[in-house]
Formats: sequence, C-alpha cells, structure tokens
Amino acid sequence: MVGPDFHRPHMEVPQAWTGTAPAPAGPPAGPAEQSLARWWQIFNDPILSSLIDEAVQSNLDLKQAETRVRQARAALRGAVSFLGPTLDSNAFAQRSRFPGIRGSTNQANISNQYQVGFDAAWEIDVFGGVRRNIEAADADLAATVEARQNVLVSLAAEVARNYIDLRSFQERVFIARKNLATQAHSARLTRLRFEAGFVSGLDVATAEAQVAATASTIPLLESAVQQSIYNLSILLGRDPAALLPELSPPRDIPDQPPAVPLGLPSDLLLRRPDIRQAEAQIHAATARIGVATADLFPRFTISGSAGLQSTDFSSWLTRNSRFWSFGPSASWNLFSSGRTLANIEQQRAVEEETLAFYQQTVLTALQEVENALIASTKEEEHRVELSRAVMYNEKAVDLATRLYTQGQTDFLSVLDAQRSLFLTEDQLAASTGTVLTNLVALYKALGGGWDEEAGESQDTYSD
Repeated sequence: MVGPDFHRPHMEVPQAWTGTAPAPAGPPAGPAEQSLARWWQIFNDPILSSLIDEAVQSNLDLKQAETRVRQARAALRGAVSFLGPTLDSNAFAQRSRFPGIRGSTNQANISNQYQVGFDAAWEIDVFGGVRRNIEAADADLAATVEARQNVLVSLAAEVARNYIDLRSFQERVFIARKNLATQAHSARLTRLRFEAGFVSGLDVATAEAQVAATASTIPLLESAVQQSIYNLSILLGRDPAALLPELSPPRDIPDQPPAVPLGLPSDLLLRRPDIRQAEAQIHAATARIGVATADLFPRFTISGSAGLQSTDFSSWLTRNSRFWSFGPSASWNLFSSGRTLANIEQQRAVEEETLAFYQQTVLTALQEVENALIASTKEEEHRVELSRAVMYNEKAVDLATRLYTQGQTDFLSVLDAQRSLFLTEDQLAASTGTVLTNLVALYKALGGGWDEEAGESQDTYSD
C-alpha cells in the first residue's frame, strides 16, 4: 500500500506526579474499591450510584454519541464494500422509427430491440487506495467510540458534582436554619432584658439585624438546591422538576472516599478517552495520505457483461441471442493540473494538525490531573482548619453566653461569637462539598468512568 504507515506518536510525559492525593479519610482501598471504571461507588451513596446508572441509560448527549458510533460503523462497512466486485442488472425493450431519405423511394424504418443482462466490474486494489480508505474509516470508528467513552467520563463526573453540590447546599440550609433559631432565641431574650431595663435598645437592634442577615441567606441556598436538582434531571434526560420528590428530602453529604489510585502519568496515554480519540484521529489522517497518494498510480479493473439481445421478441430468449464480454482495463490520470499533489499536501497538513492536537490533549490532561491534585490537597487542609475553627467557635458561643447571663460581658460578644460560628459552619459545609467535587474532578482527569472491556465488546467493528 502506498502512503505512510501509522505509528503511535511518541510523547514525553513526567515519570511521576508533582502533587499527591489528599490523605484518605478511612482505611486504604482494596483493588476492587480502587477501580476507576465505577469510581462513584466508593462514595457509598446508593442514590448517587442509581442516578449515574440511570444517566448512562437515558442521557441525551450520550445517545447522540452512540448514534455517531453507528454512523461510523456504517461508513466502515461502506468502505469495506469497495474491495469486492459490483454487479448491475439491466433490461429494456425499445421500439424505434428511422425516417426515410427525402427524394428516394426508401420508406421510414421501424425496428425493435430487446435486451436483458448483467454488468460486473472489479477494481483490483493494486496500490492500496481502497485498503487505506478502509484503514481511515476504521480509525474514524475508533475515534468515535472514544468520543462516546469521553461523554461517559464527563457524564459521570457531572452527575456526581451536581449531586454533591445538592447535598452540600442542603447541609448549608440546615446550618443556616439552626443558627437562625439560636439567634432568634437570643434576640427574644435580649428584648425581654431590654423591657426589664437591663440592656439598651442597641443590643436589641443588633440582635434583630443578625437574625435578618442569617435569614437572608436561606432563600439563596434553597434556590441553589432546586437548581442542582434541575441540573440532575436534565442529565438524566428528564424534565427539570422530575426529581424534586426524590431528591428534595435532605441527606448527608457523601463520605470522603479512600485514597485515589493515581497510577503513573504515562497511564493517561492509555486510559483517557480523549487522548485515545486524538490518537485515532492521527491514524485516520495518516491513512488518508495513502488514499490521496494512490491517485498518482493507475487503476486496474476487470469488467464483463453477459445477457440476451434480439430485435425479434419471439427469438429474444433463445440461445442465438446470447452475448458476453470480459477483459481487464487500466486507467491512469496522467495530468490533473496538480490536483492530486495538492490533495496529498493537504492530507499531510491534516496529519500535522492532528498530531499537534494530540500533543495539546496530552498536555491538557496532565495539567488537569495536577490541578485536581493540588486543589484536592489544599482544600482538604482548608477543611481541617475550618473544623478546628468550628470547634473553637462553639466553645466561644457557650462561654460568651454564660458570661453574658452572669453580667460579665456585653451582648455584642455573644453576637460576634454566634456570627463567627455560623460563618465557619457554613464554610465548613461548603468546603466539605468542595473536597468531594475536587476528588470527582480528579477521577475525571484520570479518565475514570467507563469500562474498557465493556466498551470494546460493544463498539469494536467486526464483519
């Protein structure tokens, strides 16, 4: 076959990751728990697992990707068909009249013609143009399959991220309402003490202002809760409000999973679907250089025809009406004003473009993993410090309240302690959700979310 053969592109990648995953919250994960294919199961949340399973069955973006796989598979079958011969059949009956010559005694002639037969042709793929086209179509199919796998990776991550956001917002609503009740109770006590003449009106106004400020955060959080549910419904291919009855009841934020199986940077070249897709696109572009190069060489065809032909209907189907022809032929486009060479040059430029895109895809993948690693690690450190802040703020609220009731401090100390506690509790709930969404981003960056063996069994072309 003319044209270059495809070779997997070489790409230098680091020997190890610069960052490290955050310390696991529980015991080390076993091999089954470390599987990247269904990483969401390590969150131990059956609702999350069921949502992702349903999304895989009904997400509309995934359905579009699957139809593109079927299109590519059909295109490959069409390319393969050019290896075989073609056979056409024809039949006709024709009656013709030819005028006589003016000024002569010849009369107009009427003739009949009847014919039925077959025409066959087979182009011998001497220089591999057809085989290179099949190779390109096969690579296109592989790229389309990987594109579908990439949709799976993104889909699982999007469902998990929105679900974690939902539970995080619900937790923050609960915290806001709890603190609102505490602050409202303090405001009532302050008003009673004001009416008894123990405190000034300033304390009452300050307490009521804090109650109103805390209450103002709840509608925004409730809005975020509903929007997260709407996002999940669309990801599952359902109308926005379909999941409201199921997901509106609050639940805890999923547990932090054990350590993430990072692997080596070189594993990304084999694991991430977008990198595999870019590699398949290089393969297709390389093969199309061969398709274009084959146009520089002659084409060899074996053709033949056979059938029955007669001018008399009564003798049309007799032995004497048979005809046939058979023989090879060759054609060679010797001059095309440089169109063939220009097409070859164009295909080479396409190959260079796909190679640059592959290199950019690999670099982007490495960056995404490193970004997710540093974000996960630092957010975990942030969450730990917020946990300590909540613990000390709880002590401060308790102490300030006791001192206030004993008349040893003013009410502003109580309000400041309550305000600080609410802020740190809210920040802790948000940080807990961010820790988990960062881990989701890390699993996505590692290419988790699809099963290679299952994908190959369903999507590899065979004929």
